[in-house]
Amino acid sequence: MQGALRTIQVDLTSANAIPAIIAALGGDRVSGLVNNAGLLMRRSFGNWTMADLEEVFRVNAHLPFMLAQALCGHFTDPRAHVVNIASMGGFQGAAKFPGLAGYSASKAALVGYTECLAEEMKQHGVHCNCLALGAVDTEMFREAFPEYQAPVSATEVGKFIARFALEGHNLFNGKVLPLALSTP
Repeated sequence: MQGALRTIQVDLTSANAIPAIIAALGGDRVSGLVNNAGLLMRRSFGNWTMADLEEVFRVNAHLPFMLAQALCGHFTDPRAHVVNIASMGGFQGAAKFPGLAGYSASKAALVGYTECLAEEMKQHGVHCNCLALGAVDTEMFREAFPEYQAPVSATEVGKFIARFALEGHNLFNGKVLPLALSTP
């Protein structure tokens, strides 16, 4: 994977999110994709609505899957790599927290999509893996857990994700890897 790194920030709640990303590429080829979508929704049990769950699943799971599918024809070489960013909340056997059922379940769905994408895309030479993040000092984490100090900075994790996007496909395909020193 060589060339320039390009970040494209798009509001995934918009109906035109995927067409906007395709348009932003302007026909350029893609050698990797990091799906870092995240919509945090906190509801006490008994207060979730179907609309809440549909929105959190759409942003956190369905749209990353649809984006990888839409970009499949744009990937440049057999070393192309899709990296989905999930959460330890969506990692089987990890701690779960009250109020975050929709978020955690949507990230678990992204984990499942990752395993399926690896199988679907391998005929195109594209690898797909997932990193399940634990406590990382981000605005979203501080919103979810205001009383807890994350032990890892967003910059440290960002560097790891960038390196993994460039090199992780050499060792992994269809894997879900926990990236956590702790969860609250």
